[in-house]
Amino acid sequence: MRTNDTGEAVRERVAIDVPAGGTIAGTVRTPSARPPAAVVVIHPATAVPERLYSGFADHLAAHGFAVVTYDYRGTGASGNPRTHRDLRMRDWMETDVPTVAAWARGRFPDPPHLAVGHSIGGHALALANGTEGLAGFVAVASHAGVTKTIPAASERLRVWAILRVLGPVTSHLFGYVPGRRLGVGEDMPGAAMREWSRWSRSPGYFFDDPGMNARERAASTTTDVLAIGFSDDPWATPAQIDAIFDRLTAAEVERRTYTPEQGGVAAIGHTGFFRRALRDTLWGDVRDWLRGKAGLPHG
Repeated sequence: MRTNDTGEAVRERVAIDVPAGGTIAGTVRTPSARPPAAVVVIHPATAVPERLYSGFADHLAAHGFAVVTYDYRGTGASGNPRTHRDLRMRDWMETDVPTVAAWARGRFPDPPHLAVGHSIGGHALALANGTEGLAGFVAVASHAGVTKTIPAASERLRVWAILRVLGPVTSHLFGYVPGRRLGVGEDMPGAAMREWSRWSRSPGYFFDDPGMNARERAASTTTDVLAIGFSDDPWATPAQIDAIFDRLTAAEVERRTYTPEQGGVAAIGHTGFFRRALRDTLWGDVRDWLRGKAGLPHG
């Protein structure tokens, strides 16, 4: 049975000041006819615009959640990537994610809080950024992005060219990366691309970066996790998802790999989970997991 999410959420644009500098632009959705039963913050993937998460956020709001979506600084509506050229991926994980999470706790102090992290958003949560007070979080296609592990040779070569050549070169020339032209999402700060490029060359991804202290931080995470992936994702293979979440030794981690057939669609890939075509299939599974962690009945 199809669910109608249209018009069942009140939307509000917000600006969240970051103590380290800059402002994060976001949207808060609340149920239109009742106080929120729980709160979900959706932490985005690298250079993925906030609008990708609109349908899923509307769906959750229609089922009783308050939902916060946003763009990282230097991407989308949260500032020009040239102005934020020195922002690294770790700055998004270590500053933007906990800043938005803390803002959400202040805005909604009473209901249970949860999170959904897509790709790097899930990395941040896995490393205990923005997890204070969380009842649980879902990591969507969050994997160790080591280029040589990409199964398809053509895709491996394409990603290699972007992360090793085009991205670093344009970041040095312009101070930012024209992601839309390169086919890697929104434009992004140059420093973020250079850090991404370095991590992609290491067998352990950011776990091999001594400045990240990632092994210890992952081992300190105690929040319950649902880590999901998709059988047709060209990057986030089950092994590379496990390379992240096997390190959460103090947390209860549930792993699921969905197929397009389970979703009733031809393809899902790395970003397709948030498309409205999955509203009546896979979204319900994740919604019910979030409701369960918040102590709410399924529905």
